[in-house]
Order: sequence, then structure tokens, then C-alpha cells
Amino acid sequence: MMAYLAAILTAAMVLAAVRVVRGPSLADRVVALDLAVAAATGLLIMYSIRFASQIYLDIAISLALVSFVGTVAFARYLERKAQS
Repeated sequence: MMAYLAAILTAAMVLAAVRVVRGPSLADRVVALDLAVAAATGLLIMYSIRFASQIYLDIAISLALVSFVGTVAFARYLERKAQS
């Protein structure tokens, strides 16, 4: 079961990486990067459960927080750019 989940999350990360490279706009690239980070967070949580290790969960929470702050900062940047 965990192998299927890992395969699906890895496929999501690969497809998101393709969108980051080929994305037509900056917003598409940021959304794809956010998706890749969400998939990586899912993998880390899966590893945390599989190996019963707290450190993977701590890393996943930190990664999710940094990703959230980055996405909010980008949204504010786009908002200010649109007002100018």
C-alpha cells in the first residue's frame, strides 16, 4: 500500500517539475512548485508513519510552513504589481 502511495506522490512531483520548467507564466510555475512541495510533504509524512520516526514529521511541518509563507509572499507581490 505504501509503495503505491509513494509512486503516486513521486509521479505528482515529476509532473509538477515539468510544469515548473514549461509553465507559460510565473503564476503557473509557483502553483506547480507548491504542488511539488505538497507531494514532498506527503512523502515525508508517509516515511514518518512507516519508520515511526518523529524527525520526518518535523521536517514535513517545517517544509509546509516555508512553502505557505512563500506562496503568500508571491501572492502579495502579484497584488502589488497589479496595483502599480
